[in-house]
Order: sequence, then C-alpha cells, then structure tokens
Amino acid sequence: MKPGDYVVVPRKSNGTVAIGEVKSGYTFNPDAEGKYGHFRDVRWINTDVPRSAFDQDLLYSLGAIMTICEIKRNDAEKRVKALANGQAQNTRPTDTAASAAPENFDEETAEIDLEQLSRDAIAKLIIQKFKGHGMARLVEAILKAQGFTTHLSPEGPDKGIDILAAGGPFGFDHPRICVQVKSGNAPADRPEFTQLIGAMQSVNADQGLFVSWSGFKTTVLREVPVQFFKVRLWNQEDLIAQLLSNYSKLDEDIRLELPLKQIWTLSTAD
Repeated sequence: MKPGDYVVVPRKSNGTVAIGEVKSGYTFNPDAEGKYGHFRDVRWINTDVPRSAFDQDLLYSLGAIMTICEIKRNDAEKRVKALANGQAQNTRPTDTAASAAPENFDEETAEIDLEQLSRDAIAKLIIQKFKGHGMARLVEAILKAQGFTTHLSPEGPDKGIDILAAGGPFGFDHPRICVQVKSGNAPADRPEFTQLIGAMQSVNADQGLFVSWSGFKTTVLREVPVQFFKVRLWNQEDLIAQLLSNYSKLDEDIRLELPLKQIWTLSTAD
C-alpha cells in the first residue's frame, strides 16, 4: 500500500461503502488506543457509496473475509476511481486506515462472505423491482406482515406521508405510525426528516418510521437521540433484515416478485 492508492471500506453499520485515497506511508503512534497505533493517513472522498453502485464482480471481491486485501481483477482500480470521482458527494478531512495487506492473499481463492454476497444480490433485485413508489409498496407489505393495518398513499406528491399504519383489524388501535420512504441514491437529509415530523403531527401519529435505501446524513443521525421515543430509521440493511424476518408472512404477489429461499451454510468466525 502506498500514497495515491485508493482504499475501499465496506461499512457494516449502514450498508454503504467508503472510498478514500492513501496520503501517507505507514505510521506508528505508540500512544494510540489498541490496534489503532498502526495507520496510514487517508483522504476520504466519498463515505456513503451504495453497495448497489458496485458491479457484482467487485462486490464479490469486497466480500472476501480478510481485514485487508488488494483487488486487481477487471480493472478494479480504474472503476473504483471513476465511481469515487463521479459520486464525490461527501468529503471528509484526512483520517486513518490500517496497514499493509497480507502477502499470502489470493483474490481468486480467498474465502468469501456468502451471507453478504446474498444480501447484495437481494439488494440489487429490490432496487430493480421496487424503485420509486414500489419501495413504499414493499415497506407496506412488511408492515402488514407484522400485523399492522395500512394505508398506502397513491403515487405522486404525498406531503411526507407514504404509508399510515396502525394496530387492530380496522387500524384504530395504537401505535399509529406515519411512514416516509426514500429509494433514491442520495442519503436522506435533515429537511426530509423534519417533513416527517410535521406529517406525524398533521395526522396525530404516535410514532414515525423513516426508510431511506441510501442511508442518512449525519444531520439526520444527530436527531436520533432527540426523537428516540418518536421515530425509527431503516436504512438498506434494516429493510432487508425486516424483509427476511417476515418473508414467509408477506403477500404472495410480493413473494412472486422477490423469490427467495432459505439455505444453511457453515458459520465462519469473524
């Protein structure tokens, strides 16, 4: 690893990928906490690239169960640079990354995180079939599988209300939930979050659910403690987790559009 190389870091917390450029050689800080004494300076170019923006071959390489590796296949470096420079929406000052890759890494035979690869394939199918208003339809199906009675707003301007959901066979029970769904490529920002809060008040909802396929900017995440008892956030990872948990109870038409089957595989230590 050397200055000028690009680094690609899958972010397990929100299902996105960070892309940066190495800016320094190896450095050791004896006063740093734990393993973080070993580092290289990195300029983060884009910290919220959706995994769906990567082609399947690159996702396969990123799924290697290794802390650090070098990806060479299919002009990977050129494609990552193009992706970073073409979608450089979020920039951050110099940060740190880990040190050099193991010498014995073989990209072609490395052990692969099959669970993550499966989720990537599911994510690609979801965004192909449920982009736009279809994403709200999928979220509604999940809520119905969880036992809520729902109302789905028609396609078009919705004033921040995509779905209304409540308990009971007629939807008269509590909790009463106002749901906003975003399926775009950009992380949701504070104005959209504020719009949901206003929509909750206008329909006397008890709680709100904000679903954003591409995640949330820090301006939204800062509001989580303030609105903890009022609002929940679902990013791509959360949505897929809810889908898998409730799949057997989804309406048949949704399962036909999104055909999945469960398999058993050996568990690999982290």
